[in-house]
Amino acid sequence: MVELWIGFGILILYFLICATGAMILRRIVTIPKEIFRKTLHTILLGSIFIFAYAFHSWWISAIASIAFVMVVYPVLSIAERFKGYSELLTERKCGEIKRSLVVVFVMFSTLIVVCWGVLDQKYLVIAAVMAWGLGDAAAALVGKKYGRHIFEGKQIEGKKSLEGTLAMFAVSFASVLLVLILISPIQWKYFIPLSIVTAAVSAMAELFTKDGMDTITCPFSAAFAMIVLLQIGGLLL
Repeated sequence: MVELWIGFGILILYFLICATGAMILRRIVTIPKEIFRKTLHTILLGSIFIFAYAFHSWWISAIASIAFVMVVYPVLSIAERFKGYSELLTERKCGEIKRSLVVVFVMFSTLIVVCWGVLDQKYLVIAAVMAWGLGDAAAALVGKKYGRHIFEGKQIEGKKSLEGTLAMFAVSFASVLLVLILISPIQWKYFIPLSIVTAAVSAMAELFTKDGMDTITCPFSAAFAMIVLLQIGGLLL
């Protein structure tokens, strides 16, 4: 229980410091709405490092992820009644933040249980989250500003661009590669092929996912791709 309380306290402190800093910066500097939205998105991503390193036991980390939802969801339910809430948190539609909260932290908890708990490969949790999170942010920012070659079709929701998809691939590749270099126990010769395949799978998942569920499909697809490749290579003990 001590580990849970300490880790949870660090988690809350992390969000308070980062969110407050972001809000203050927004007051001082004019930040485009989409950039600020992705800043909040990045803060959310960064919390995976708290779950990975502020907790020593995978099961306590997984519990903390669900507990965070149970604590914050009611707070958001109250806060959204106040004028300016949606504008402050750059909601695109009512209830978006609450929905994202549940989806993201359930996703975190699932990855923690499978990758860290079952497989004992903590780095896979971080790699999968970074492949999705940073890659998705790059796809949105690049696609909106530089997207010229548009993808459309029954399997694609709305309009997505080749430029955005390539940006996601590039950033996902770099993110996974960096995680593998810094914290994975596998040999360096596997870094590039593992990063390429994971980035490609993540980019394809983002391209064809509908209803904003890339928060689930991208990291799960990334984790699945890495697990399969590691199993084929005999790198999962």
